[in-house]
Amino acid sequence: MLYQTVLMAGKNLLMLTMVLMALIMTPAAIAAKVDISQFCPVLDGDWEGSAAKSGVAPRHVTTAAICSSDKRNLMLTVSRGDSNPNSEVWWFRAQGNDVLLTYTDGVGEDREQLFSLYQRGNSFTFLGKGQMNQRPALIRLRFEPKSSVGSKEEQASYGSWLWRQSAHYLDDDSEQYQLIRAIELRPVAP
Repeated sequence: MLYQTVLMAGKNLLMLTMVLMALIMTPAAIAAKVDISQFCPVLDGDWEGSAAKSGVAPRHVTTAAICSSDKRNLMLTVSRGDSNPNSEVWWFRAQGNDVLLTYTDGVGEDREQLFSLYQRGNSFTFLGKGQMNQRPALIRLRFEPKSSVGSKEEQASYGSWLWRQSAHYLDDDSEQYQLIRAIELRPVAP
């Protein structure tokens, strides 16, 4: 009887340890929630690169990023040339502790989505719950510095970025985010 009690306690301790390790190892646990003012100036400027959606050949686009002087507004304009006949505007603005995004492509109605912004290392991720393709989804917009020559600080300030737009649909059993689109952001040479 004592042996079974000790064995059960050992199993419970092992299970608790595994749960704690899973919590510690998840990206959200490592990432810190930040204000848009920490991200806005990093992306400010003119960018170019390829944009691609699943099943569609990559196309060249230009992206202009304008950070307001108070660092509470970031406007990204992606040129036509991807899949939209017009350019797109992504307007991120501080709203309390979160970030409100207004998206317009000149074709459909403007869409708004509330996000939380997280920083992990030099990467920034917007996470929000909403609709994607008329389905309930967790939406993730991740900006990751691409490997380049120089220190991590230089990469974050002056290097290239990869902007991944992905969704985790809440109406299916998958535990993975599905990549919707990716845009490469390389500084435009002066």
